[in-house]
Amino acid sequence: MAINAAIEVVGVDWGTTHRRAYGLNRDGQCVAEHADGDGALACKGRFDQALQSLLTTLNARPRAVILSGMVGSALGWQVAPYVDGTVALPALAAHLDPVQSPVHPDAPAFTPSVAIVPGYCVRNAAGQPDVMRGEETQLLGAHCLGYSDGWFVLPGTHSKWVELRAGRVLQLRTYMTGELFDVLGRHGTLAAAAGSADAPWDDEAFSLGVQAAQSGGALTHQLFGCRARVVSGDMAAAGSRAFLSGLLIGTELHDVLKGGPGASDGEAFQLIGSPALATLYQAAAAILALRFEVLDARAAFIAATHFLYSHRISA
Repeated sequence: MAINAAIEVVGVDWGTTHRRAYGLNRDGQCVAEHADGDGALACKGRFDQALQSLLTTLNARPRAVILSGMVGSALGWQVAPYVDGTVALPALAAHLDPVQSPVHPDAPAFTPSVAIVPGYCVRNAAGQPDVMRGEETQLLGAHCLGYSDGWFVLPGTHSKWVELRAGRVLQLRTYMTGELFDVLGRHGTLAAAAGSADAPWDDEAFSLGVQAAQSGGALTHQLFGCRARVVSGDMAAAGSRAFLSGLLIGTELHDVLKGGPGASDGEAFQLIGSPALATLYQAAAAILALRFEVLDARAAFIAATHFLYSHRISA
């Protein structure tokens, strides 16, 4: 298949279990993309070959490849050192961590520059550190799209709440909401009560979970309450997964309302995430009088890739 000569840079969102790549032309337009399950864990010990295979799939011989996410962690290709809050998002272009360029199997002379976007390590007033990898690229993209101030929510396995001011990261908080939902829904006491994951979603149970999170009780107590509602007959087993989701997301948002990142003042939070998660967070927010403005995660990543490529400092 002919090489797509229009692709000048490839941006790769390389997470722990999934990978998504975008081939951009010189104007920053996406002309090819690909997604697969070749995440950082699956690529251990073969990152160069995995990248070569990806470029072949895209029919791309780009001048540069920019990698983001867990590929830059201890689980990944190489550790890209964290930057701190003194580094504004646009300055990430000057902190890209270069890796050895792979040789394209069909063109031995083809050696694109390959670099990893560093993550952030930000400490709170008490000195407690918090970190992110991958989300900073989406936040840079949001900045490029005109969203440089306010609170940003990036829900996922580890949900991130980030305060930006003029493109600088002032505060960062991580919540293990998605990981807890996955683990508790598949293992242990709550999984036994939950029944099949294929059960229809119960909006009423989700709402009850969000409201239960606002009672002020300890999360560990509220979690057992999910099982207790089922075995006592107060809630059908089929609704327990939705209740658990509402409880965990509601607990996260309750921390916001009680004065965590961004106390409720009527200002909308910016949400960057998948449509499915955005829907759940918006449903929970509506119950608690919070508002989310949803930003396109794909558009943000593409904008960030184009910016980083255009402003990178060549080795």
